[in-house]
Amino acid sequence: MHRSIATVSLSGTLRQKLEAVSAAGFDGIELFEADFVNFKGSADELGRITADLGLSIDLYQPFRDFEGMPEAQFRRSLERAERKFDLMEAMGAPLMLCCSNTSLLAVDDPALAAAQLHELAERAARRNLRVGFEALAWGRFTSLYGEAWNIVREADHPNLGLILDSFHTLSLKDDPTGIAAIPGDKIFFLQMADAPLLSMDVLQWARHHRSFPGQGDFEVIGFFEQVLRAGYTGPLSLEIFNDVFRETPNRRTAVDAMRSLLYLESEAKRRLAPAADEPAYAQRVELFSPPAVPALSGLSFIEFAADETSALVLGTLFGQLGFRRVGRHRSKAVVLYRQGEINLIVNAQPDSFARSRFEAHGTSVCALGVRCADPQAAVDRATTMRSQRHDSPVGPDELRVPAIVAPGGNLIHFVAESLGTNGLYEADFILEEDASAASADAGLMQIDHVALGLAVDQLDTWVLFTRAVLGLEPGESLELADPFGLIRSRGVANADRSVRLVLNVSLSQRTRTARTLSVTGGGAVHHIAMRCDDIFESVARLRAAGTRFVPISDNYYDDLATRIDLDPALLARLREAGVLFDRSPSGDYLHIYTENIEGGLFFELAQRTAGYDAYGALNAPARMASQAQA
Repeated sequence: MHRSIATVSLSGTLRQKLEAVSAAGFDGIELFEADFVNFKGSADELGRITADLGLSIDLYQPFRDFEGMPEAQFRRSLERAERKFDLMEAMGAPLMLCCSNTSLLAVDDPALAAAQLHELAERAARRNLRVGFEALAWGRFTSLYGEAWNIVREADHPNLGLILDSFHTLSLKDDPTGIAAIPGDKIFFLQMADAPLLSMDVLQWARHHRSFPGQGDFEVIGFFEQVLRAGYTGPLSLEIFNDVFRETPNRRTAVDAMRSLLYLESEAKRRLAPAADEPAYAQRVELFSPPAVPALSGLSFIEFAADETSALVLGTLFGQLGFRRVGRHRSKAVVLYRQGEINLIVNAQPDSFARSRFEAHGTSVCALGVRCADPQAAVDRATTMRSQRHDSPVGPDELRVPAIVAPGGNLIHFVAESLGTNGLYEADFILEEDASAASADAGLMQIDHVALGLAVDQLDTWVLFTRAVLGLEPGESLELADPFGLIRSRGVANADRSVRLVLNVSLSQRTRTARTLSVTGGGAVHHIAMRCDDIFESVARLRAAGTRFVPISDNYYDDLATRIDLDPALLARLREAGVLFDRSPSGDYLHIYTENIEGGLFFELAQRTAGYDAYGALNAPARMASQAQA
């Protein structure tokens, strides 16, 4: 499928945008008028530059306030259009976008609008150009695609067609199923945009908060599916107005953009494939078909970057948390610690990936290992979705574990389920069970979730990455109060909840999360939650071993008793142990946080009961306030 993107979607000069778009593998662009107006060059020169970069100029946009106007204004607009047609001919752009009128001079007369658009299309036809009419969600008299289609149909000109934009339809909660009944050859262009669900003026929403498909909450796949059912075979394009994207390095934005289209195509193809008795949509247009989403079944290990000194410090800390040293790597300065099904790896190997991460960010998590049925297929999907493969050096008799680079630079390794619980570690480590340390076990059994601290411009990248590459689905987006600003938090997880990540972004530069990011860089793990069955017993054992927990205000427990109907004995135990509590209709969540170690990293103990499926986010302000008062 021909993939395109509007130049307004990226930061930089027009030349820089074009280079980023070309490098990401796009076929064409929508040229935003302001980008050309501010370009130091002619239309001819721009046409040559885009051609040299392997790009076509698919659309020139926007042409505003044209249809349904009084005669004098209409005639002036026709002259304005002729000047735009001059430019389009010179640069090689075959199609102009005309968006529905927002002018106070416009009149509510669909027949007049159709007649005037017919005249515009007639003038375009003389130059072998075409015009696409798009309904703006805030158009004065035409805001729905059905209204725009009725005008296009009445205008009845071969060089006039419909332009569809998912944002304008889905932001108004208009039903897209009617699109399938529109003749595909009368849909001249398709623009896709996602967005978070917000309660605000639609114009402000559209101008500042759109996102790439897969980053927001709209049903963009269903919208695209209806366009394909109509028989559309033209370009698939992105038009994104987003304040954060305007600041983000355009090469990264362009990669996200391409990943979003590949995700959109693959999901639409998957949905349409079972419709064997319907037209073969995939035969009309070639949709991207990557390897299947990996079936993840849990975290195999968490790897820490260290040097010789910090490796000893981590070893002591892990011992206090009830972990025992169970092995050393056969060929590297790497040590394995274990408790229950949790494997923590400390990598202090010189001249390694881990050491480079340590030198950049200090003691920190540098890699996650996830279990899956087919690691090679998981990497193949990731690379086709524009992630980078990583190959680590492998010694004699050691296993090669396929890996990719996650946004921010850390690694994700895919560990074969066929290796079982211990196969990887038996192959790569000399195991050395320490029986004397078994009594230090604190009852920690599994990794519950891993929380990442992200820069503001990384949240959308991570939501799309986890969705398109790892097959995780995002949950509700929450805003949490830190004493010095707001934290936006969003969980992502697979269907059986064996893999959970929490993505946290500071909206202020003064929060602890923001200060940690200044050291660790974006995409860094800032806390690890470990599951237990009896949190009170685990906390007692860890306190006895020297683990220090974040103290919680007594006022928290007084307030808790007013919010949740708790047994007084349980409330007393929570207060005495310093354990936080949350309740949902499905179950309860008991948790507690350790104090920070170097780099701001800390641990969480968590106990879930019944079907509790969140992360105790309402208690995060109590933790953050306590840390601020320490």
